[in-house]
Amino acid sequence: MNIKHHLQDDTLLAYAAGNLPEAFNLIVAAHVSLCDECRAVVESYDSIGGAIIDNTEVADVSADSLAQTLARLDTVTREPRSTPRPGTLPAPVQNYIGGDLDAVRWRPVGMGVKQAILSTSDTASARLLMIPAGVAIPDHSHEGTEMTLVLKGAFQDEDDRFARGDIEVADGSVSHTPVADIGEDCICLAVTEAP
Repeated sequence: MNIKHHLQDDTLLAYAAGNLPEAFNLIVAAHVSLCDECRAVVESYDSIGGAIIDNTEVADVSADSLAQTLARLDTVTREPRSTPRPGTLPAPVQNYIGGDLDAVRWRPVGMGVKQAILSTSDTASARLLMIPAGVAIPDHSHEGTEMTLVLKGAFQDEDDRFARGDIEVADGSVSHTPVADIGEDCICLAVTEAP
């Protein structure tokens, strides 16, 4: 995979530190699962974090704190997740929808474009978009940050072309008209912190 558009180090650091909203964690995890370069950066941040923890002063805890923690884990019920299989969607996205593209519940939004809103915390929203080949999304800008990760196909806007694994980060300074490549439908994961 020839990924040309990567995440910035500050975003990767926030991800490694666990400081991103759930929807942004999802898109970063999906990008990192496709991008060797960004995965290596996250792994280095994880190593640094581990070294910091190793050199942090130990705090006293009660003698039964492990037993209390394990007892709390027994009360948590989790739905079993299927093991992601190789497909169009990266494993982090498959875990959210319960499978690959065949599990997506698309809803039409106009001009042949479809979306599937993913359930995340209310601090940001995540959605899958399916843009038919050759179709343009109307010119728009953003309030706050929007990240768009291409999962299948490609799109082009006024500035560049984005293909599988590429991530575009846009904010209020960006006004663009993305157009799906003519040869194949474009499927993206888009995350926004504002409407």
